[in-house]
Amino acid sequence: MAAAREAPSRAAPSVAAAAGVLLLLSILLTEQVVVCSALSIGVNYGQIANNLPSPGRVSWLLQSIKISKVKLYDADPHVLRAFLGTGVEFVVGIGNEHVPSMVSPAAAHAWLQQHVAPHLRAGARITCITVGNEVFKGNDTALQAALLPAMRSVHQALAALGLQGRVNVTTAHSLDIMGVSYPPSAGAFHPGAVSHLQPYLSFLSQTGAPFLINCYPFFAYKDDPARVPLEYVLFQPNAGVTDPNTGLNYDNMLYAQVDAVYAAIQALGHTDIHVKVSETGWPSRGDPDEIGATPEHAGTYIRNLLQRIEMKQGTPLRPAVPIDVYVFALFNENLKPGPASERNYGLFYPDGTPVYNVGLRGYLPPVESSDNGARRQVFHLLALLLSIASVAFALS
Repeated sequence: MAAAREAPSRAAPSVAAAAGVLLLLSILLTEQVVVCSALSIGVNYGQIANNLPSPGRVSWLLQSIKISKVKLYDADPHVLRAFLGTGVEFVVGIGNEHVPSMVSPAAAHAWLQQHVAPHLRAGARITCITVGNEVFKGNDTALQAALLPAMRSVHQALAALGLQGRVNVTTAHSLDIMGVSYPPSAGAFHPGAVSHLQPYLSFLSQTGAPFLINCYPFFAYKDDPARVPLEYVLFQPNAGVTDPNTGLNYDNMLYAQVDAVYAAIQALGHTDIHVKVSETGWPSRGDPDEIGATPEHAGTYIRNLLQRIEMKQGTPLRPAVPIDVYVFALFNENLKPGPASERNYGLFYPDGTPVYNVGLRGYLPPVESSDNGARRQVFHLLALLLSIASVAFALS
């Protein structure tokens, strides 16, 4: 009976959380994995699952692994509130189902007033809004026609709220938007999308917003493993592929895909638009016909990608511009439809355990540690222990 349930001790959250921090310290000291500054890579935080930790606990996890850029597929207020004061930079999204309504300036203004402005006033860091996702991958011509007018309405509403220049407006594209992607210098958009993309690129150029592309070398390997070298897609040592038109050598497929997008944008007359990889990842498990979907390959892909990103490396075509990447995804999502791989792109299991080892050993506090006082105590303890670990690492 509820009345007979013993009230929990108020000290329990602090003790449980402190125990977790001590475990983290043990990992840091024994494996010597210390990240002293924020990682340059971002992460996609999808939530199509029924077993994920609360946003408050996820906030702790991402702070412990020094991830400072997060992309959402909506503007979940619980997530944005949970990250207040952390300094984490957010991309928030307007789902495809809402894009047509955003054509109305009044609807765009109302959406921003409800989903963005309050969080910015509270101190959240929202730097970009994606209007729709992979709109040109399907055949919904009405949705495709509504995309740019909706983006313009959102941009104008931002200006009316005094947020112009603070928050960019763009959309994310599937690599299927490319008609030609090899060699990279010959990159060209699919002819059916060009009529939409020409004014869209002008919008990005005028507003200074980035072109977002979702790139998955895994798909190329899965579809043709006999002809696509595994080393080439996993950033492992290989002879690479030389573009016959430019003489540039590519030692991995992701960079070749990004440069093909740059070439396609330039072919439509723009050289001032920055390309960002809004999604890339590798599944740790898949169906029998999904060749290459293993924890070993997923770990190799993410580990090598992390190393490239932390080196501030650019692509062969843009060597001075560090590539900007959001990894897909933070967690495995057990309710995603489609093949098994769709549910197994996560860096972490829902309990905070890494799916594979890439050096990101985070701290997911126990459920009981949501008490505010305990959180403050553990935060200070964590900062102290991380400092001690850093000194131990330096002296080793």
